[in-house]
Amino acid sequence: MSLKIYLKEIINDESLDIHINEIVDAFEEKTLSKNELFVKEGAICDYFCFIESGILQHYITIDGEEKTTYLALKNTCTSALKSFLHQKPSRKNIKTLSEVKLQVLSIQQFNQLLKNNKAFFLFYYKLIENQIFLIDDYRINLLTLSPEDRYQKLLANDPELLKNIPLHYLASFLGISKRHMSRIRKKVK
Repeated sequence: MSLKIYLKEIINDESLDIHINEIVDAFEEKTLSKNELFVKEGAICDYFCFIESGILQHYITIDGEEKTTYLALKNTCTSALKSFLHQKPSRKNIKTLSEVKLQVLSIQQFNQLLKNNKAFFLFYYKLIENQIFLIDDYRINLLTLSPEDRYQKLLANDPELLKNIPLHYLASFLGISKRHMSRIRKKVK
């Protein structure tokens, strides 16, 4: 899916289509190699991005172990948002799990569009609203579903994740130990 189609789907208002080319033109292409950091903990996040291809892992390190907090997939937007918007050091890392092709916006471009482009303002509003819904669902699932049920839900909703993301990242994201994740996968097969 192209950035333009993604924007149109999220905005979902034909009266604002005339503003979409301005948004697309503000983005710049950026390619990162596998295992390259998009954001390093302690550094300021430079970009808000749309992922054209590849997967980005958001993680923190606790006692030398990576803890996955989010997996950003192709045809989605991501950033270390607090760092990006406030230009403060990031509390997390974001790295590529494969080669990644991105469309990126700098903070200046982002703020310019937010202030002057009605379509971008609506896009961003809907994007944040949807993320809040996803975070809410994730937290409720973490508290109410067993590890097996969380895995089954992931299998039903995002089967591509299981094919494209190493097991230890998925286990961390689901709040399951690697050993328990292996047992669950054997049981489910």
